[in-house]
Order: sequence, then structure tokens, then C-alpha cells
Amino acid sequence: MRRGGPEPPPGLVSRLRGVARGDQAEKVIARCGGCRRPCCRLESLVIELDWPRLRALWGIEEAREAFDRRLARGEGPPEIRAEGDMYYAHGSVCPAFRDGRCAVYDTPTKPPGCTDFPVYEDEGRLVADLRCEAVDPDEVEARLLSAFPPPARLRRRPDRRFPFLVRWTVWGE
Repeated sequence: MRRGGPEPPPGLVSRLRGVARGDQAEKVIARCGGCRRPCCRLESLVIELDWPRLRALWGIEEAREAFDRRLARGEGPPEIRAEGDMYYAHGSVCPAFRDGRCAVYDTPTKPPGCTDFPVYEDEGRLVADLRCEAVDPDEVEARLLSAFPPPARLRRRPDRRFPFLVRWTVWGE
């Protein structure tokens, strides 16, 4: 169940994800190599990591329990925080970011959040993160209008808490 009501229809979710993938392939990836502020530097972004990805990316050889104890004592990588079963990295360059590129881009080690960023489906809405210099909300909206022609309608709104996020809702198709 989503926060605001019933689950969105699977067809809607699939089409929104298709719009996000299209934008990613045509606009974002092509620009990554020349970006002035690559996401992988984790200056303003946080990546969510499960234990296998954290272990692989940061080269952790100890058991998870030992790592968690060390992290709790403040002796782990300072950019890593644990919460529940997940880990969050922020404030230091991702170890996979080498020579201006992601070394794990086409591998299972790549965190899902890196694949989704900066345009993604979230609970039946399309979200664009304007911190990425490759994102043009007007172009995203044009792609949405192409995928959801009338009688479908779009509503575009900035997020109240995070004004760098823009959300689109589709209805009436």
C-alpha cells in the first residue's frame, strides 16, 4: 500500500518507468562523462546500499557483525551510516567512481538508486531530481505527454520539502 492510497495500476507504473528509462538513456547517460558535479562524488546525494554492495564497493573483508560494531564505535568509513538492514553513503566519492566513470555501471554491484537517478517512478508518479544538470523538466514533461496522450492529464508540482524534486501525476487515461 502506498502512503497516499491504493497501489497504482501496474500498467501505469510500467509506462512511467519506461519514460524514466528513456530519459536516462537519451539525456542523462550521454551527459555523465562531462558532468561538472558527478553524482558519484556523493556531495549532495546519498546512496542506499545493502550489505553485499557495501562490502563489494568498499572492499570490506570482515564479517558484517564485526563491521557493524566497528561502525557503531565510529571506527568505520566516516561516509557510511547504518540504519536498520541498510547502509547509506554520503560525503565522500564512491569507490567505484574512477577516472570520471563508474567502474560497476553494468554490473549487479551497481546500487539501484544509481540506476534510477535522476528520473524515476515513485508510487505511481514520475520524479525528476533537478540537482542533475542533465535534467530538463520541460523535456521530461514532453516525454510524459508523448507516453500519455489525451485524454490523460498531467499535474507537475515541486516537492514541498525538497524543492529540487519535481513530481508528475498522471490521471484520466
